[in-house]
Parts: sequence; structure tokens; C-alpha cells
Amino acid sequence: MTSSALTPAGLLADALRADPGRPLITFYDDATGERVELSVATFGNWVAKTANLLQDGLGAQPGDRLALLLPAHWQTAVWLLAAFSTGVVAVPGGDPAGADLVVSGPDTLAEAERCDGERMALALRPLGGRFPQPPRGFADYAVEVPGQGDRFAPYVPVGPDDPALELPGGEVLTAGEVVTRARSEADVLELTPGSRLLSGLPYGDWNGLATGLLAPLAAESSVVLCRHLDQLAPEGLARRKDEERVTHLAVPGGA
Repeated sequence: MTSSALTPAGLLADALRADPGRPLITFYDDATGERVELSVATFGNWVAKTANLLQDGLGAQPGDRLALLLPAHWQTAVWLLAAFSTGVVAVPGGDPAGADLVVSGPDTLAEAERCDGERMALALRPLGGRFPQPPRGFADYAVEVPGQGDRFAPYVPVGPDDPALELPGGEVLTAGEVVTRARSEADVLELTPGSRLLSGLPYGDWNGLATGLLAPLAAESSVVLCRHLDQLAPEGLARRKDEERVTHLAVPGGA
């Protein structure tokens, strides 16, 4: 089934209807040895819980700006789709002082404290583990998200003309423009249903977001998302490409 969705949340909904059991994200952290595989259904469940947390737990409103101080990680992908689902504008790497909410990894907590709104912290530990000691001034995502509902419905439906993503430099894409660009990127990358794209690019700009999530989602394919790929030896990368049946590659330097 070719998706005719007009929003990123619609792309995910179509993927859930078409084949919920297929892999969507296979995540590696080459600094810790972590490997996590998320099917469309598992990813969708995380997105629903996180969107409920955003809407009800944090009181986020459509149009609010969410600074995402997170690396390329499967939980970052979840937060992106949760923001798109609620009408919150995702701002990867955005200035927390100018944001309504902030979500931070463990290495950017000091910077995230500049946000006057709600603050959420992610430990980014294997299996989505919580902080050993919760950071002061932040809610711990791993503590807050499990109790959220498995189904999500926005109080205000998100349409294709609603703002969705603010890129570095200040360009704001609507939900419809995110989908259009994702499909265009998928065409450029020659992704087709069943393709497996290995991405080692950061999530700080459009290229990283497209290769690491949005283009594979739009193309009904999947992504092997690799953090700290520079710590993987060349022979290790070759082995991973073989073991993960990688068909396309997007790595720093274009190697």
C-alpha cells in the first residue's frame, strides 16, 4: 500500500495499517554495544505514549516549540513523531531559552536549564533505562512514559498546513512540507518498500532527520540508525551491512 498521507503522523498510521510487524528502526550505539530493533507497532506504541505525555502530562499546546537536545537515537525518533502527532513544533538543537519545552539527553542538561517551561530528561541508557539519580529540575522520561496510554488522539487535529519542524537557520516546515520533502528524499536515495538504509548522520539537520527516519518512513522501508559509528572499525561496518541486509548507506563523509 502506497501511503497518501499528508502529515508525518499519517505516514506512521498508514504504516501501522499496512504491516505493523515489519522492522522500522534498528538502533546501534557503538560506544555501548547496544542494539534495539523496533517494529512499526512497537515504535507506534512508544509514539502514542510519548504524545500522551506531551499533551496531558506536560500540557503542550499546538504550536508550542519543543527544543530537542538529543543525538540520533531511537528515542529521539519517537519524540519527533510524538511532536508531529500533537502539533508541537520540533526544534532539533534549538535554543532552550526560546522554547516552550525542552527534552534533553544527559550531556546537555546544563544547557536545557535555560528553558523556563517543562523540562524532560532522557538517560539514553540501554533498553530505555532511567537515570540512577533523577536530574534536579527535570522529569525523567523513563519514569513518566510507561504509565501513559497506548492510544493517542490529539485534542486538536493536526493538518498539513500546521507548523511541524524548525530547521537550523529558522526555516519552519509545515507537516505537509515534511512529508513532501521526505518523499522527495526517498526518491533521491532510491528507497523502495523493503529497503534498509544505514544512517550514521546526526539528527541536527534535515539530511540526518531524513536519512535517519523520515525518508525510510515515507518509502515504507526501514533504517539502521547508528550512533557513535566512528567507533566501529571498517570491518565491523562491513559485517553490519551484511548482517542487517543494508541496501543503502548514509554516513559522515559519504563513505
